[in-house]
Amino acid sequence: MRQRVATAAWRAVLAAGLVCGIGLLPWLTRTDPAHTVLKARSADRDPTPAVLAGIREQLGLDGGPLRLLGRWLGGLAHGDAGQSWISGNDVLPDVLQALGASLLLMTVALLVAAFTAGAVCARTLRLGARRRVDGRRRGGTGSAVVAALPEFLVASVLATVVGVQLGWLPALGWYGPQWTVLPALALGLPAGAVLGRLLDDLLPGAFGEPWAVAAAARGLPGRRVARQAVRRCVPALLPNLGLFVVGLTGGAVAVEQIFDIPGLGRTTLQAALAQDLPVLQTGTLALLLLAAFATLATRLAGRLLTGPALRDGALSSLHRPAPPARGLLPLLHGGALLVVVACGLARDPLALDTGQRLQPPSLAHPFGTDALGRDLLARVGHGALDTLLLASAITAAALLTGVLLGLVPRVSAPLVDTVNAVPPVLAALLVTAVAGSGAATPALAVGAVAWAPLATHTASLLRQERATLHITATRGLGAGRRYLLRRELLPAVLPPVTRHALLRLPGVALALASLGFLGLGAQPPSPEWGLLLAENQPYAERAPWAVLAPAAVLALLGALAVTAAGGLRRPRRAPRRTPPDTGRRQPTAIAVEKEPAGAR
Repeated sequence: MRQRVATAAWRAVLAAGLVCGIGLLPWLTRTDPAHTVLKARSADRDPTPAVLAGIREQLGLDGGPLRLLGRWLGGLAHGDAGQSWISGNDVLPDVLQALGASLLLMTVALLVAAFTAGAVCARTLRLGARRRVDGRRRGGTGSAVVAALPEFLVASVLATVVGVQLGWLPALGWYGPQWTVLPALALGLPAGAVLGRLLDDLLPGAFGEPWAVAAAARGLPGRRVARQAVRRCVPALLPNLGLFVVGLTGGAVAVEQIFDIPGLGRTTLQAALAQDLPVLQTGTLALLLLAAFATLATRLAGRLLTGPALRDGALSSLHRPAPPARGLLPLLHGGALLVVVACGLARDPLALDTGQRLQPPSLAHPFGTDALGRDLLARVGHGALDTLLLASAITAAALLTGVLLGLVPRVSAPLVDTVNAVPPVLAALLVTAVAGSGAATPALAVGAVAWAPLATHTASLLRQERATLHITATRGLGAGRRYLLRRELLPAVLPPVTRHALLRLPGVALALASLGFLGLGAQPPSPEWGLLLAENQPYAERAPWAVLAPAAVLALLGALAVTAAGGLRRPRRAPRRTPPDTGRRQPTAIAVEKEPAGAR
């Protein structure tokens, strides 16, 4: 009980610190909010001292940021979030309306993600139902390509092709359920591909558990066994599903911008850019409450699915020792990516030729040219140095941070909920306010939130692994905490978490690209991939190669990450043999060192 109270207090302190930090955003940027408000209200009006003094008095800025924050919190306690500094409307109804639109979009996107994850796992489920899952070949190139597609690029293609050219579905506005289909596809397809890969990674272990073998021996239908295998694996993925819920609600800024959806992410971003503090703070508070609710819901669902087995230590390990997967796919994908980057580095990415604007691919320009006649292959190759190296460094730092914090879930869980409630775009604005704008701003913003899914995954797998039978038996033989962590828990948890980090490597690159797409990352004439997509998106219909070139390289990066992740496996440990001259077995030491029976 005392630990629960301490965790709740820690969560409240973090949430209050985030809301207070956002409340101090204008003062952190060392700018006068009155200037921004005047520009938003009346751009033609001169910012004279008398006019600015009147705005400060009207908004209550004369009392300083702390007094302003206290007044906002006091009004919130009575159900009043204040009035918008820009429009003058009540904040709470507008934020609730935006939250409703985002929740509807998130619900439909989760349905799309569920169907996508099912399609990714379909082959493994079919083989597992037939008891042939051990001999399967690991694929995943198709799902890697889908997971690596930028959400804003998918949204642009769907809006242009399906919405405008074919006219099958509406592509602009928010007036009913049919307007949710295209943006939900743009959000749900990449998210479902990532969830599907994580689920596909756990299913072989579930099909190899004793209950699945006994069910097949008794003649139960394969479909029923497959459904139970999914049910067995879902608890380990529920925490990450909760992160997706909040991410799809507050982080869908680019998609909401493209489809003109009045969602919470777009509302929060516009309030942050306009320094409309009441709207910004209320929107952030709504995301924090949603994160807390999603965490509570996933924990309750996990307990219902696992039952008393988690408490009694009666689970089997889903991470069985296996030899690393071998194949040529990682070499082929890596070689193709290396060739593209090497050929691009040999060209000038800044050379202008207005007579060669938007030229299709040719021998002179294998990827075509952009709207200024610059060679796209050169820009993609030089942009790889910025995007790939930066994304790899952020992923490695996120993996280390996530594993370390995942080992202390009571400390990291509230921190994860708080960090996950901050979309990368808002994080970029906060980083810009504190550290100033620059080339490092996108990296700091993405790195500040990239570790959260890995910490959640580590904590979830450790919770499941500690409840396995072989850990209980090893502990009963006298093994201490350090021994269990070093020899049993970390070897079982590190490979799947590392594979998860590799799966998120394209996502980190996409987050950097999204900031560039929204104008918060690299600035022209930088060849950063997100900026390439943003610059060439207006010409997607006339010159699709200008957008497809950086998107194809991102997809190739995703395929490389997924196929390389398949080679990371928990190695088999050779059992220690008794020396031949004694003929006796060492009692406890050998039993502890042997491969656990539940992991076979």
